[in-house]
Amino acid sequence: MNIWIIVIAVMLISFTIQQVLESKFSKYSKVPNPSGLTGAQVAEKMLDWYGIHNVQVRRTNGVLTDHFDPRSKTVNLSDAVYSSSSIAAAAVAAHECGHVVQHAQGYAPVKLRSALVPAVNFCNMTVQWVLLLGVMLVNSFPSILWLGIALFAMTTLFSLVTLPCEINASSRAVSWLTSSGIVDDRTRPMAIDALKWAAYTYVIAAIGSIATLLYYIGIATRILFQKVCLS
Repeated sequence: MNIWIIVIAVMLISFTIQQVLESKFSKYSKVPNPSGLTGAQVAEKMLDWYGIHNVQVRRTNGVLTDHFDPRSKTVNLSDAVYSSSSIAAAAVAAHECGHVVQHAQGYAPVKLRSALVPAVNFCNMTVQWVLLLGVMLVNSFPSILWLGIALFAMTTLFSLVTLPCEINASSRAVSWLTSSGIVDDRTRPMAIDALKWAAYTYVIAAIGSIATLLYYIGIATRILFQKVCLS
């Protein structure tokens, strides 16, 4: 399978999912949550609920740029979430706080993900150049390609480990939003729907990473097989 087919397919699916996600977020941003709390207030309430008092809630620029930074111990909420009292804002804020709870409770996948970060940062800086060089010199120096594959495998592992972290954070968010009364029977499915489409972005990223990894492994093993047959 040509690598460009994989790349184009993943890009198209990713674009479609991103468009749907933005549409869902826009739709549910117009629906007020029953509690009337803003995203920032939802985050602060959830952190207090779990007895977490060393994490700050901050505003950040951009759209759908919300994230938890364990290094600075901050929950960073975008403008559309921080001051909005919509279902979408409550869902996103609770999801990010779900990550905080994961760290506080020592959730195994998030501990593994954090441990992988330094190695993955290095891999992201070098993998494309090593793979490019490996493909160009595959007949002369196949070990370079295998090195690139090993680096790419690390980024693929990171994508796979990220999946349970994101799904679990959303599950924690919905559970807490329900038990705290911030969503009711009418708005709970809306929160679930918004978070579901956010999770799909990580799913397609993982699938694309696996497909690309298998492609490069296929190239390397084919060259190795040819050399064995000729020897």
